[in-house]
Amino acid sequence: MHQIDLFMRYPYEVQQEWLHKLIDTAKDTEWGRKYDYASIFTEAEFKRRVPVSEYEDLKPHIDRLRKGEQNLLWPGEIRWFAKSSGTTGDKSKFIPVSQESLDECHFKGGKDMLTLYCNNYPDTHLFDGKTLSLGGSHKEEEGNIYVRNGDLSAILMENLPGWAEFFRAPELSIALMSEWEEKMNKIATAVMNENITGLSGVPSWMLVLLRHTLKLSGKKNLAELWPSMEVFFHGGVNFAPYREPYVEMFKPLKINFWEVYNASEGFFGIQDSFSRNDLLLMLDYGIYYEFIPMENIEKRDVALSLAEVKTGVNYALVISTSGGLWRYMLGDIIQFTSLNPFRFIIKGRVKQFINAFGEELIMDNAEKGLSAACERTGAIVAEYTVAPVYMKADAKGAHEWLIEFERMPENMNYFTEALDNALKAQNSDYEAKRYKDMTLTLPIIRSLPEHTFFNWMKQRGKLGGQNKVPRLSNDRKYVDDILAHMKQSAV
Repeated sequence: MHQIDLFMRYPYEVQQEWLHKLIDTAKDTEWGRKYDYASIFTEAEFKRRVPVSEYEDLKPHIDRLRKGEQNLLWPGEIRWFAKSSGTTGDKSKFIPVSQESLDECHFKGGKDMLTLYCNNYPDTHLFDGKTLSLGGSHKEEEGNIYVRNGDLSAILMENLPGWAEFFRAPELSIALMSEWEEKMNKIATAVMNENITGLSGVPSWMLVLLRHTLKLSGKKNLAELWPSMEVFFHGGVNFAPYREPYVEMFKPLKINFWEVYNASEGFFGIQDSFSRNDLLLMLDYGIYYEFIPMENIEKRDVALSLAEVKTGVNYALVISTSGGLWRYMLGDIIQFTSLNPFRFIIKGRVKQFINAFGEELIMDNAEKGLSAACERTGAIVAEYTVAPVYMKADAKGAHEWLIEFERMPENMNYFTEALDNALKAQNSDYEAKRYKDMTLTLPIIRSLPEHTFFNWMKQRGKLGGQNKVPRLSNDRKYVDDILAHMKQSAV
């Protein structure tokens, strides 16, 4: 807590110190020599000289790292790459993970998560049992046995210190299995007789596992299975749609829900109070932060430092890290709720997306998926929008597509299948969530009458060239509004 209090008291000094340390450490890398890091002494000079980048800008260097080259973006050996959801041109991103980013960022974040929780809940019995951690898998890079890629969760489990492994379940050989159906059976069998006191994972995946474990155990409810359960550490997707199913599942136990904001690129925020819904910005994790106001998102040279931000403004997050990401636009939008200390809420993504279940479906995926489905079925799409259908006690999640066809597909079932397969081919996270209908079922396609979108936009006063139908939404606001408008118009 002393270390956390330190950066809360001196946020600007801590950030300045990390910027200089990052620049100095990387000055002899290929990237550091390109931008002459050895002569950068101020924040202003760093911003002036080094461009804001996205994954596509760093991809040539990352591709070379994956083939075994070193000292490109960060000194030392990079052997791990966190596989994340795709970009416009690729099915997956591969984020370099250095030893420094493991130790100074991800593992430090895990320890601080426990510290903040225990500080708020000093009577905790979390360490009397084990925490059920649900993660992914990893594999060797093709052609290079010394380099591996996989889900960040798997990379972290593989490298966990011994003390942390002692409190985690299931054993590593099961936790890192790649075949999900077999893995779920093995995990359920392994943990149903353990004293599980905590959960850690993405809410959508964890919900599937818990339901399966309960079914195999023959118990009436999870309180009977794990009577000492007290906390669920969660992140990755918006938790609001999942809160009710989890509360119901654990009745009569009252479970604590503790949120974190971590990603393949870094560990950024942790809930620090039961009484708050925002997250504490973690400032001493080997990450230098910048913030681009959303109104200036196209002007990449307008990036603010921590000292310049205000509350109530939407910012695109830009990070420089000890993993070799330099002025990297993460794609997430945050809004500060407090500046002393710096607390924030996650507002969404810079680009339209759906990530209700960890699938990270982006606009480019949707457009290409529709194009492939139309080509195979002879359909023509005039307008469309997509939203999640949230999980319920007796139902899995799905994506609901409201489509106004200019020409209907010859076979709607085939259109749905073609769209689904095209999305799987483009997006590895969507493909994983669709695997054997474990988390997501087939897309739900609703064909809307002609002019539905026009009339809806007109009703909202949004007609005209500058107004566009929202394509992807991470909530059901637009979809439910359109369906209600249709119902009202029919009456």
